Amino acid sequence: MRVLVTGGSGFVGQRLCRQLAEQGHEVQVVSRSPHQVRDRLPSNCDIRDSAQAFIESPPDALVNLAGEPIAAKRWSEAQKAKLINSRVAATQQLVALCEQLKANGQPLPKVMVSGSAMGYYGDQGKRVVTEETMPNDEFAHRLCKQWEAAAKPIEAMGVRLAIVRIGLVLEAGGGSLEKMLPPFKMGLGGRFGSGEQFMPWIHRDDLVAAILFLIDQEGLSGAFNGSAPHPVTNATFTKTLASHLNRPAIFPVPAFVLKAGFGEMSRLLLTGADMRPARLEEAGFSFQYPTLDKALEAIL
Repeated sequence: MRVLVTGGSGFVGQRLCRQLAEQGHEVQVVSRSPHQVRDRLPSNCDIRDSAQAFIESPPDALVNLAGEPIAAKRWSEAQKAKLINSRVAATQQLVALCEQLKANGQPLPKVMVSGSAMGYYGDQGKRVVTEETMPNDEFAHRLCKQWEAAAKPIEAMGVRLAIVRIGLVLEAGGGSLEKMLPPFKMGLGGRFGSGEQFMPWIHRDDLVAAILFLIDQEGLSGAFNGSAPHPVTNATFTKTLASHLNRPAIFPVPAFVLKAGFGEMSRLLLTGADMRPARLEEAGFSFQYPTLDKALEAIL
């Protein structure tokens, strides 16, 4: 199978491309800087600077993971626009490729697995969140809503669409642990604010496996929560991480400090959702790392 991946040079995309290549698939990657990302990807990946560059070798499946990192910079109005536009533009590029393939009478991809995030639901307090939960209207929700909406036109062309609302991705070498580990290793870690906010998380290997599962399972479409079945509060996450590092976690960061330092972006740290992968589990997907203890044991 020929699989086109946007965001292939990212933390999740790199592992996905490697898995696809190891399984014998032909991997196509869209990157604005093909030469700069070459050493991050399997040697046989076909890397080009736009989705339209693959018009002569149409993909059988699309995986859409591209987007500006959401926590890289403070959320100014310009940064908010950049966060939305980077995701919407990459998605629209894939839709445009399919429109062009259809106009040319070429075969269309059978499926697109498109990224979204737990931010779709906004702050949900302590209620259990499934794919049916109504969202709380705030910036993270509006970003994800526009991202998901940009992918919807592909369904009218007969392409199956599965959207993955991804939790915090855990693995060594990047993801959510990259900035957390240094202070925790020095014994300077602690909860954020009250620590009562939920942190839906997923091991990177499980997320990649879920994406491959959604590609393969022809009957699956719509939204899927891409998180482990046992989310935890920030306080529990903090204690568990510190325990695995044999360090204390006695330096909480007050909410007002985070709000002063990060502004609106502090909501990423101070709010959350008890998000459960209801539809993935109903479809028969099995998690290799269902609990935080098991995931951190493997990572650390």
